[in-house]
Amino acid sequence: MSTELTVLLVCAAVLAAATLAVAIVLLIRLVRTRRALRRAGLPVERQWVFWGAVAYLVLPADLLPDPVYLDDIGVLLLALRSMRSARPTRPARSAADGPPAPGR
Repeated sequence: MSTELTVLLVCAAVLAAATLAVAIVLLIRLVRTRRALRRAGLPVERQWVFWGAVAYLVLPADLLPDPVYLDDIGVLLLALRSMRSARPTRPARSAADGPPAPGR
C-alpha cells in the first residue's frame, strides 16, 4: 500500500469518526430536550419529530452513505430545532380552579 493511500484512508477514517461523534452528541441533546419538554408538557404533534429523527439515524436507508453522517446530522439538528421551538401545553382550566388571575 502506498503512503498516499494510507494517508487518505486515515483522513477518511478520522472524518467519519468526527461526524459520527457529532451525530451522537446531537442525539444525546435531542433525547435530553425531549425529556425536558415531556416534563413541561410536550405537545403530541412534536413526538413524531423525535422518533423520525431517531429512526433516520438508526435505519440504513439514507440520502448519503452512512460513513458520511452529514445528512443524519442535518436531520437531528432540524428535529432539535423543531422540538425546542415547541411551546409546552398548559393544562386546561376547569371551573373548580376559579377565575383566572388578573393579567392573564
